[in-house]
Amino acid sequence: MESLSVREILDLVGRGQLRIPAFQRGFVWEPERVAYLMDSIYKRYPFGSLMFWRTKETLKCDRDLGPFKLPEPKEDYPVDYVLDGQQRVTSIFGVFQTAIERTKDVNWLDIFFDLSAEPTAQDSQFLALKPEEVDQDKHFPLSTLFNTTAYRKACERYNEAMVERIDEVQSVFKETKIPVQVSKTDDKATVAIIFERVNRQGVELDTLQLLSAWTWSEDFQLQDQFAELAAELSPFGFADVGADPNLLLRCCSGVLSHDASPNALMSLNGGVVRERFDEVMNGVKGAVDYLRAQFKAETLSNLPFTTMIVPLANFFALPGTKEKSFTAAQSEKINLWFWRAAFSRRYSSAVLRNLKTDIEQMVLLSQGKESGLGDFAVNVTPEFFLDNSFGLGNVNTKTFILMLASKNPQSFISGHPVALAETLRAANRTEYHHLLPREFLRKSGQSPVLNENSLANICFLSRADNRKLGGDKPSVYRAHMPKDVDAILGAAVCPASLFEDDYAKFLGERAEMLSSVARYLCQLP
Repeated sequence: MESLSVREILDLVGRGQLRIPAFQRGFVWEPERVAYLMDSIYKRYPFGSLMFWRTKETLKCDRDLGPFKLPEPKEDYPVDYVLDGQQRVTSIFGVFQTAIERTKDVNWLDIFFDLSAEPTAQDSQFLALKPEEVDQDKHFPLSTLFNTTAYRKACERYNEAMVERIDEVQSVFKETKIPVQVSKTDDKATVAIIFERVNRQGVELDTLQLLSAWTWSEDFQLQDQFAELAAELSPFGFADVGADPNLLLRCCSGVLSHDASPNALMSLNGGVVRERFDEVMNGVKGAVDYLRAQFKAETLSNLPFTTMIVPLANFFALPGTKEKSFTAAQSEKINLWFWRAAFSRRYSSAVLRNLKTDIEQMVLLSQGKESGLGDFAVNVTPEFFLDNSFGLGNVNTKTFILMLASKNPQSFISGHPVALAETLRAANRTEYHHLLPREFLRKSGQSPVLNENSLANICFLSRADNRKLGGDKPSVYRAHMPKDVDAILGAAVCPASLFEDDYAKFLGERAEMLSSVARYLCQLP
């Protein structure tokens, strides 16, 4: 492990050799915390080591050091980027440097040693002060400690005893050595992993900012491209796709390298990302259009797994302004994959491995070649609909809702088609109905013996219809429905035994019917 003195840190930053990469968050320490750091250094308390990434590759996009505009690094010099310790480096540089004029920052205050403070283990002897708060008779500016001329001038007003005390403060800061770990690698994937691990207890790795640094150019900013995509998808209810950087980064890596893993993502060539980014955009937009048209998904939250967009984007990824055309056979294959992935909870575990397999098979399908897309094990039994409880946030419920939507459900009162677009976009519990109301089940003693929130007891129903039917048992609310209810029940995948008010019988029959629909969608016998 190396070590650096305060003077060496000032020199490294001043030469442009020590920098803050763009994927770091900005300087966030309050002035009082900076003062406490100075107190810890002075009292020789542990205050942590620093971690640098040393590389000859100069990032085209890096961050200023707090309120200080950093000079460009000298040619042929290796540059040290701060992976861990940015707040401490910025504090040390900001307190002691005098060469670089800082930008206007109302949050930055100069730090002073309080000559009147009693030396205690707990209380800080250093203060962050506004200019009007400074008392020159007792507040000594730390900014002079490494500037000989300024230091001598600042000491002139004090007696010999005070100057001796100030000299002792200066000596401590001059002698302080700060431990530094240096990673000397040009492998960006390794840098990403290191940064993520050292920041795991603090702020998580912002992969979007990290890749933005790799791909930056004057006319291409990745974050701007993602914001533009969000705006384009917003009218269709999928603005959340553009607002989910991790999802889009996986789409980006999947389209460009056929691998959605972090390693593949960090290994992408910046020029390739810029040149082929239109393929990523077209792929995502094509995937969203397909999901809306084929599965009636109106928002990202309707999908059982948001990661389903990643393989699908590969099918629609084309350069320029081309639009992907597809055959009925290709569509059937995609639909099979979708339902099997949903019912098998394919992306609940081994996500990266399954994504890689599905991306590869999706690309083969897109190219008109033999594809094994969807060729993985799945089994749907009546128990899926009996044992799983309704909850809008869980995967099984989302799968169930889209399956019901595929049957074009009808209003229980008017028989008109349910306004699926509004219902799915609202994602509101009031748009769904317990076929046998919970109040009736509790009064009749049929709950909690059987789960009243079982998927098999849920159907689409508007808020208005739900209020009109109320909590009556089915045999009673049947009077509010049309005389011929066969079409309504068929569209709801619901048996006529509903009106017998026998919950156990109804649940069993409906679960069988629902599993038959699911098995049909998954092409199971």
